Amino acid sequence: MDIGLIGLGKMGGNMRERLRRAGHTVVGFDRNPDVSDVASLEELVEKLPSPKVVWVMVPAGDPTRQTVSALGDLLGEGDVVVDGGNSRWTDDQRHAGMLKEKSVGFVDCGVSGGVWGLENGYALMYGGDADDVAKVQPAFDALKPEGEFGAVHAGAVGSGHFSKMVHNGIEYAIMQAYAEGWELLEKADLVENVTEVFRSWREGTVIRSWLLDLLVAALDEDPGLSAIRGYADDSGEGRWTVEAGIEHAVPTPAITAALYARFVSRQDDSPAMKAIAAMRNQFGGHAVHTSAPPGGDAPSA
Repeated sequence: MDIGLIGLGKMGGNMRERLRRAGHTVVGFDRNPDVSDVASLEELVEKLPSPKVVWVMVPAGDPTRQTVSALGDLLGEGDVVVDGGNSRWTDDQRHAGMLKEKSVGFVDCGVSGGVWGLENGYALMYGGDADDVAKVQPAFDALKPEGEFGAVHAGAVGSGHFSKMVHNGIEYAIMQAYAEGWELLEKADLVENVTEVFRSWREGTVIRSWLLDLLVAALDEDPGLSAIRGYADDSGEGRWTVEAGIEHAVPTPAITAALYARFVSRQDDSPAMKAIAAMRNQFGGHAVHTSAPPGGDAPSA
């Protein structure tokens, strides 16, 4: 098939290559002229035969909204826009409504696989009308991992990104559990080789996973993780998962705790913990730690 691809960063660039390896013709556009196949969105659209399929891989939020809006002015009846970024599902529904007025189809697709997707394939969760999905299906088949699993038509517009959102929420919780277990093993001073313990879990245990494999690889490179700052960003999907849990009255304590742990990681000195220390001192006389004077150790009171 012929397909346009907008956004040729770490994910988009590798997706273009995987599609081409599968024999598809890809016209890519990026603001970086060194990687772009064309000079503009207009040129990209002109080079595609009808019905045109254009896949958007740009950051969620305003960049995606602006790109989809621009495509709405360039595409025509029977064409399809695919949003493969990490957009919120509510944006998908707005985009689909706007494009429908111009007889342009819309498919949302949650994509997982990161920098490994070029060789291993990408897990795909897509939503939209069956006719629109069918126009994109050859690309889905090329991008997905080999084998029976790895891709799903999740339902109507928005269902793909909603599924990917929940996927990322689960990812938060799993990563947090591995991280807490690693810290406990390191702190206990009983286990002599924590990395080898984690490596042993890669076979035969119920907690083996690709995330575990990646953690072991990181520990091999830096056994104490001393070169990495304990600061974790969140992409937004963990927050949206918690919000969706509240909206549907579904408790998500593990995912919520993992999200909050990332917030804590950004505080050099937590104001909330200061208040807790002060209250413990007030009601029980428990020691509080104050800032260290220049050249001295922090005292406790």
